[in-house]
Amino acid sequence: MEAPVRTYVAQGLLASGVMFVVLFLITLEHALIMVSMGATAFIIFAMPRSRAARARSVVGGHAIGMATGMAFSLLPHQPIWLLLAACSLAVGTSIVLMTVSRTHHPPASGTALGAALAGPSPGLVLGVLLGALILALARYCLGERLKDL
Repeated sequence: MEAPVRTYVAQGLLASGVMFVVLFLITLEHALIMVSMGATAFIIFAMPRSRAARARSVVGGHAIGMATGMAFSLLPHQPIWLLLAACSLAVGTSIVLMTVSRTHHPPASGTALGAALAGPSPGLVLGVLLGALILALARYCLGERLKDL
């Protein structure tokens, strides 16, 4: 049975409010990587019953994506094909690690790509993990009130 329009609107507004908090806490210098948080918000607020919306997947997936991306950011980036290879390997490796650890969260591969491009940064790590925790906490607190749309 399809959810009523008011449920769509309510969950969309909830997603907007939670994302405002996430983005408010993270500096704009990390805006590229925060794009994956928008995709995470979609999963949590539109598909809250999915495996990818579980806290383990959200937090674990973004942690894996961040660690993988930062590791591959340490590879040489010149000439450009080396940068492309490092970014591609970061995405592929994050997929393997999330699958093996059962923390499937597709947006976290975007985190891996962004981290590979951005390079090591404590602020970036803090921002992504804090964002993932806030989104996972929102899903936990809203619990049964969230419906699959």
